[in-house]
Amino acid sequence: MASRSRTYQGWPLLAHSFRPFFLLAAIQAALSILVWLPAFYGELSLTSAFAPRDWHVHEMLYGFLPAVITGFLFTAIPNWTGRLPIQGTPLAGLVIVWLAGRIAVTLSAETGWLFALIVDAAFLALVVAAAAREIVAGKNWRNLPVVLMVTVLLAGNVAFHLEAHRAGSADYSIRLGISVVVLLLSLIGGRIIPSFTRNWLVKQNPGRLPVPFGRFDGIVIALSALTLLAWVISPLSVATGVAMALAGLFHLVRLARWAGDRTARERLLLILHIGYVFVPLGFLLHALAAFGVLPPSAGIHAWMAGAAGIMTLAVMTRASLGHTGQALTASIATHAIYAAIIIAGLTRVCAAVAPWHGDALLHIAAFAWITAYLGFAFAFGPLLLGLRFRALATVRPAAVAR
Repeated sequence: MASRSRTYQGWPLLAHSFRPFFLLAAIQAALSILVWLPAFYGELSLTSAFAPRDWHVHEMLYGFLPAVITGFLFTAIPNWTGRLPIQGTPLAGLVIVWLAGRIAVTLSAETGWLFALIVDAAFLALVVAAAAREIVAGKNWRNLPVVLMVTVLLAGNVAFHLEAHRAGSADYSIRLGISVVVLLLSLIGGRIIPSFTRNWLVKQNPGRLPVPFGRFDGIVIALSALTLLAWVISPLSVATGVAMALAGLFHLVRLARWAGDRTARERLLLILHIGYVFVPLGFLLHALAAFGVLPPSAGIHAWMAGAAGIMTLAVMTRASLGHTGQALTASIATHAIYAAIIIAGLTRVCAAVAPWHGDALLHIAAFAWITAYLGFAFAFGPLLLGLRFRALATVRPAAVAR
């Protein structure tokens, strides 16, 4: 269904949700690592009620990623439903609530854990409510599973606060949140990666085309969901290890069906395929962890620093260009951003696999991560702030899968 449109006369930053949320998420992703690294080494004290590790995990898993998800979701929903986008004052309200959550969590040692929980959880609660309203009003039932996954992410965030307060640190709620992220990457990535790839190959490099989303993809996602549920409950059991290995192999087969080897000339596409490699890698590393070969953190960072870190930047760069009327071409700055985030993902996994080089690899990973996300903020910030916005008099939500 074609999206409706309307003239937007306000601040360009609030014209579409991807503008403020992509920009703020990138800044927060970089600043959080700048704070966490000295905190990890005991050189900086935090004012959060969370332990340093939990603060780091929470701000990546329930702070940074929900902002990116919201930017993507509320840009995609108008295209899915044909309804008007959330913009202007309502969008500003969402941004303020998200910022309030970051402040409340960071200062929770002073304000109290319960206050931080309420303020922090309010953001995802509003996102779920608004997204569900739009999906139901537009009768777009096909995309309801995405909203359901974000609802589980909200539950994981609430559980994180409760678990950290009662047990002293979070555990189950971390695995629950990571599981939701992996499933979102599997579901959304399984739709947009073959779609984007097909559109480009048909025009630029005719020949073998990716297999579109179908029954096999549904089987892989269902298997992944069951495997991740087992991981949340019993991460190191033999049964979980076998399921992880099987799921990893299925994801590799799935990735091979998308003709990623034919996209080397188009970096905006290639980076999506590279990012998805870390999804099966995470499953396979967790299988090795279940059999005592590797520490569990190797698989966790394959999913979070690798798959989530790379694929979110891939989507952020592409959407920022496409939805502001720019050519879908990777600039020199974009190439540098992609190189940095790939280095960050690889070195963070290697730091867990080779702990005898852990300190050096951890610093390289942190520097590369900060470079990638601050690089995005500097390179794409002017575009997101609307410095080229005047050429677009009418706000028309472009298709996310353009």
